[in-house]
Amino acid sequence: MKSSPTGDEVQGLRFSTAKPGTELLRRQNMLAVLGVLRLKGALSHTELSELTGLASATVTAVTVDLEKAGAIERQEQSAPSGRGRPRVLFERAAGFAYAVSVQISSDALHYALSDYRGKLIDRFSTVRDVNVAKAGPLLQDMAASLARLLGRSKLPPEAFSQLSLSSKGIVEPEVGRLVWSPVLGREEVDFSVLADAYPNCHLSLSNETLLVVQALARRQSSRSEMPPNGLVALSLGHSIGLGIARMEAGEIMTTAPNFGHMLNAPDNRLCRCGAYGCIEASAGFYGILRLAFQVPPNTIPAKFVPLVEMEKIAQSARQGNRMAQYAFRQAGLALGQGLSRVLSLAGDMPVAITGPGNRFYDLLTGGIEEGLSQSLHVRLNGQPAISLVQDEQALVFEGHVDRSLNAIDHRVTQVR
Repeated sequence: MKSSPTGDEVQGLRFSTAKPGTELLRRQNMLAVLGVLRLKGALSHTELSELTGLASATVTAVTVDLEKAGAIERQEQSAPSGRGRPRVLFERAAGFAYAVSVQISSDALHYALSDYRGKLIDRFSTVRDVNVAKAGPLLQDMAASLARLLGRSKLPPEAFSQLSLSSKGIVEPEVGRLVWSPVLGREEVDFSVLADAYPNCHLSLSNETLLVVQALARRQSSRSEMPPNGLVALSLGHSIGLGIARMEAGEIMTTAPNFGHMLNAPDNRLCRCGAYGCIEASAGFYGILRLAFQVPPNTIPAKFVPLVEMEKIAQSARQGNRMAQYAFRQAGLALGQGLSRVLSLAGDMPVAITGPGNRFYDLLTGGIEEGLSQSLHVRLNGQPAISLVQDEQALVFEGHVDRSLNAIDHRVTQVR
């Protein structure tokens, strides 16, 4: 796995010998220009100065450096009247770098390829055998799919600049290792070998819900709607995930605490992690199914619960089946109690509920509100604002692209 440049030279580019303060400022200015070009598209010199707050001379110096690096390109736009000098616009160079995103979910793997402007170039999914829980076959399948993605794009191997992977579970992002996941359990997976086939490719590994909250925060910050204390994303489905986003010094900072596997109650509800009483043991799809059908709570959790089966349980609950209603209410109660602890520790934040489980919110809401109200913090400050956000997979993709392009941008600014 390739890390950020640490030597004196990178692909023929020398690090600047400028004083640390000057160099840091140069990097910040370059990141500001790259960031606004990504957000707004092609911009003129004057627009760059206005949107970044940088002086005209600084914008000139930054655009010269970025053009030399190949990260941006200029285009001339003829004047509407056909007279006078053409208008010069700067834009991120689409072919400068390419980012690959891979979402590892319970029953499938989703692949996507984007250019340096963040435009989607290609996307496909492959079915994962839920009965095969071994790292070897998973890595072989992923290597073959990445080669397929490269072949379909007709790009050379060195064009891949960032390989961004995500999974539910516990990850070590610094070394690209999956420590525990619903997909493979306790078998650790070292994904660094996947990037070795691509000479310029850097690997990143993220918790899936961290990417969801990253995308939500990016959407809201682009509209100047980011809540001052941050926001929470709660993902409901086969697994339960939670991400927190805050703005710090103008940058989105995200964390993904191990919410689904927090101890919620000292009971005998067996979780997929092997412990008892986790939030997920009550609120994950397998926990709801187990309780709805009155299966002993210490029964080994189902590896995968199809959404169609959950829809049947929900329909039964809406038609008055008391055990089905009880199962969803208990799930909501565990979620509400867990959220109350998060808010007590981190302060008041709005909660966005994502994932396939949010279609059952009408059955969960009573339990969620009850669980939240058990906290003194919530009783004093009121219930948090809760919204439902659809198409979680699109959010995961947006989070992948956002973090990948940020990583590439930072590498651009580190070399001269």
